[in-house]
Amino acid sequence: MRSGREVPTGRDEAAPEAFTAGAAHPSGSASPARSSVHASSGKRLGSARPRQEGPTDLRLVPPALAAWGTAALVLGASPGWVLGIVAGCLAALGLLPLARRAGWASWPRAAAAAVLLCVAAAAVSAGLHGADLSRGPVPGLAREYATVTAEVELTSDPRLTRPKVRGDHVAPTAVLIDAEVRRVQGAGGATVGTRTPVLMIVDLGSADRTAGGRPVADGPARSPWLGLLPSTRLRVSARLAPAMTGGDRVAAVLRVRGRAEPEVVGEPSAAQRLAGRLRAGLREATDGLPADARALLPGLVVGDTSRITPELEEAFKETDLTHTLAVSGANFTILLALLLGPPGLAQRAERRGLAPRLGVSLRATAVLGGVLSLGFVVVCRPDPSVLRAAACGAVALLALATGRRRSLIPALATAVLLLVLYDPWLARSYGFLLSVVATGALLTLAPRWSAGLRRRGVPPRPAEALAAAAAAQALCAPVVAVLSARVSLVAVPCNLIAEFAIAPATVLGFAALATAPMAMPVAKAFAWGAHWPAEWIAEVARTGAALPGAGVDWPGSWTGAALLAAVTLVVLILGRRLLGHPWWCGVCGLVLVLVMVQPPPLTRVVTGWPPPGWRLVMCDVGQGDALVLAAGEGAGVVVDAGPDPQLVDHCLRSLGITRIPLVVLTHFHADHVAGLPGVLRGRAVGAIETTGFEEPADQAAFVHRQAAARRVPVTRATAGEQRRTGELSWQVVWPPPSPPSGPPPALPPGPHPQMLPANPANPAPEGPNDASVAMLVRSAGLRLLLLGDLEPPAQRALARSPAAEVLENVDVLKVAHHGSAYQDPGLTGRVAPRLALISCGAGNSYGHPAPGTVAALRAGGAAVLRTDRDGALAVVGEGGELRVARD
Repeated sequence: MRSGREVPTGRDEAAPEAFTAGAAHPSGSASPARSSVHASSGKRLGSARPRQEGPTDLRLVPPALAAWGTAALVLGASPGWVLGIVAGCLAALGLLPLARRAGWASWPRAAAAAVLLCVAAAAVSAGLHGADLSRGPVPGLAREYATVTAEVELTSDPRLTRPKVRGDHVAPTAVLIDAEVRRVQGAGGATVGTRTPVLMIVDLGSADRTAGGRPVADGPARSPWLGLLPSTRLRVSARLAPAMTGGDRVAAVLRVRGRAEPEVVGEPSAAQRLAGRLRAGLREATDGLPADARALLPGLVVGDTSRITPELEEAFKETDLTHTLAVSGANFTILLALLLGPPGLAQRAERRGLAPRLGVSLRATAVLGGVLSLGFVVVCRPDPSVLRAAACGAVALLALATGRRRSLIPALATAVLLLVLYDPWLARSYGFLLSVVATGALLTLAPRWSAGLRRRGVPPRPAEALAAAAAAQALCAPVVAVLSARVSLVAVPCNLIAEFAIAPATVLGFAALATAPMAMPVAKAFAWGAHWPAEWIAEVARTGAALPGAGVDWPGSWTGAALLAAVTLVVLILGRRLLGHPWWCGVCGLVLVLVMVQPPPLTRVVTGWPPPGWRLVMCDVGQGDALVLAAGEGAGVVVDAGPDPQLVDHCLRSLGITRIPLVVLTHFHADHVAGLPGVLRGRAVGAIETTGFEEPADQAAFVHRQAAARRVPVTRATAGEQRRTGELSWQVVWPPPSPPSGPPPALPPGPHPQMLPANPANPAPEGPNDASVAMLVRSAGLRLLLLGDLEPPAQRALARSPAAEVLENVDVLKVAHHGSAYQDPGLTGRVAPRLALISCGAGNSYGHPAPGTVAALRAGGAAVLRTDRDGALAVVGEGGELRVARD
C-alpha cells in the first residue's frame, strides 16, 4: 500500500499531464511526475484510492447536526431562552476538564467542546435573526392593519401564484415577492428607518389577470411586477397585515395593489442586472422551441419555472422529478465535472476536465471554480439547495487549493454548519433538508449499494445509477410524504430514465445562457440541441404520471414519515435477501410493474372497478361536476370536467377511457371547466360542445384556447339537438337558442372552429347557471337527466318547455347545482327519479347538498347518493334493472 507521507520536491504545482493516469510506477512506488503533484500539501492527494484511505472522517458531523437542531428550535424563542442555552454551553465547556479527570465522560474533549461551541453559536445567531421579526415599527403597524407608504428592497424574484379554483371561479392571481422594509411611514406619522423582512403580495386586478386576452390560468400575466430583479428598491403604498403562518422569516404581509406601475427608487445591483440579462437571454434563446422544451430548459438551467404549466408541474411532482427544476447540487456537479473531471475523482489528484487540458494549474483551477460557484449562486438565486451545493463546492475547492485531502462528507458537514450559522432560517427549510439528505444518501448509501450490485453481476454504470436513485429516494421519500401526502412508486425508474438526459440538457442550456448576450444565433443553436433531452425528460414525467399506479396516498405528517421510513427499512432488508434469488426478484419486479400499470382487466378483477356494464359514472372531483357516459369499449362521452385536471384524468384512466367522441361543458364556471386539460390529456377527442352564454369570459377563453391548441372543434348546444354514438343517445333539452352574452373570448392566432348561429328571438339567460346545457340521455333502456347547474327560473321554464313531455319518470337524475337549496319542486316532482346523484366536495363551504333538497328527493321516492360521502358512483343496469357501484 502506498504511503501518505509528504513528498519533498521543488515544485508546488503539477503539470496537467501529471493528472491523466492513476496507476502506480512499475517499481511499486509513485512515479516522479506524480510525486510532484502537491509539494506543499501535508498529505498527498491521490496517493491512494478512497477505500485505501481509512475510515470516513465524521468529526464535523455532530457539530453540524447540533447547530442545525439548535437553530431550528431557538428561532422565535425569547431572549431568556437564548441566554440560558449559551450560558449552559459555556458552563459545560468549563466543566469538561473536571468531567474528564473524574471519569464522567469518555468522549474526546475537543469533540465535546466543538459541539458545545456550535450549539452556543447557533443559539446566538438564531436569536438575533429571530429578533428581526419583532424589531422596529412594522410588526406593530401590521397588528393594526395600517395603510403605510414604505420603501422596500426586493430579496427574491417575483413569482406568480398558481390559479386555484374556489367554488365556481378562479381565485385572483397575485405576485409574491420576498422583501425587506427599509423605511416606513404610517398614516400621519414620521418616516422611520428599519430592516424588517416581509412578504409582499401584489394583487392583480381583473384587467391585469389577462394579457392579450390570455388569462393567467394558462400562463403568467405580463405584469411589470414580474420583471423586477432582486435588490431593486421600490416605494409602495400598501396595507400591512400580520404574517399568515408562523415559523417563517416574515414579520408581516404587505398587500399592494398591482394595477399601477411599480415605483422604482433604486436600481438593482450590477450583479443582479447581469444575472437578469443572462436569464432573459436564455428565455429568448428558447422562445422558438416546442412547448415542453421552452418551459423546461430555463428551469433545468437556472431554476426559472415561470413557463412551467400546472399540468407539467403536477407530472414532475407525481414522478419525484421536481428536483430537476430546483437548481441543486446536480447542476453544480455537472459544471465542476466540466472543469475538474468526473466526480469519482474527487478524492484523487488526477483531473480529466477542461482545466488540465487548458494548462490551468491546480490552485488556479480552485480559484476558477470559486468564481464559478459565485456566479452560479448569483444567476440561479440563493435558494437553499443552491447555497448548499455552492458551499460544498467551495469547501472542496478550498481543500483543492491548499493541497489537502478532499473528503465530501466533511465538506457537506462544513457547508451545513456554515450555512446554518449564517442563515438560521435554513434550519427550518424543507428544501435545505431535502438537499442535505439527498446529498448524504449519495455519499454514504449509494457507494455501498453500488458495490453490492456489482458483486451480483450488475455492470458498473447501471449499478451506480440504480444505487444513486434508490438511495436518494429511500432517504428523501419520508420528507416528501410530509409535504405532498403521497408516495411515488415510479420515482426510481423515472429518475433512472431521465438521468441520462439531464447532463446534456444542462450543459447545452448553460452554453446557451453564456452565449446569449454575445451571439443570440449561437445561443439558439445550443438551445435547439438542448431541447431534445429536455423533451425526453418531460415525456418521462408525463408517461410516469399517467400510469394508474404512479403513486399512493400517504399520511402527510411526521408520524406518516416515520411509518414510511419503517416500511422502507423492511423493504430494504427483504430486498437484500431477495437479491440472491433471481426468480423471486423477477416475481417482485413483475408485481411492482402490474401495480404501477394496473391493466384494466386485472384491476377490475381485483377491485371490482369499473363494474361490468356501467352506463354512467359520476367522478369524485371534489366541489364540481364531471360525468362519463359509456359509449363503447374504451370510449365515453364526458359531461363537464370538474375543477382539477388531475382528478378527472384519474377518473378517466380508472375507467380505461382513451377515446372521447364528445365533451359537453354545461357552462363556463371554473368548477365545471378548469379540469379540461385533464380530459384532453393523451386522449382522442372528437369535439367540444358548450353553452352559448360565454361567461365568465376568462374561463370561456380558456376553453377555446385549450380546444384550439389541440385542434378540437367547438360547437354550441341548443334545445332539440339529438345525437347518437353506439348504444348511447341523448337529446339537448336546454338552453333554447339565444344570443350570446358577454364579450367574445380572445383567441390565439390560427384557425378556429366555427360556432353554430344563435336565434335572436329568445332572450339571454340571467346568468351562467341558467344557461347550463341540460341533457336527457338514453342508454340500454335507462333514461338519465343531467341538469348542469340550472337554478329555479330555468328549471321552471324547462318544466313548461316542449321537452317537458319526455322528462317524466326518469331513472337517474343528476341533481342541479350540487344539490343546493335552489331547486324547483315542480320540475323535481315531474321528473320523479328512482335515483338521484349529487356531485359535491367534502366539507365544502356552501353547505351542498342542502338537507332540504335531499329530504325532498327522498320523499319523492328517490335513493340519494353523493360523491362527498360515497366517492365515485357508477350506474349499472339495463331496462328496468338499476343498481349503483361505488369506487
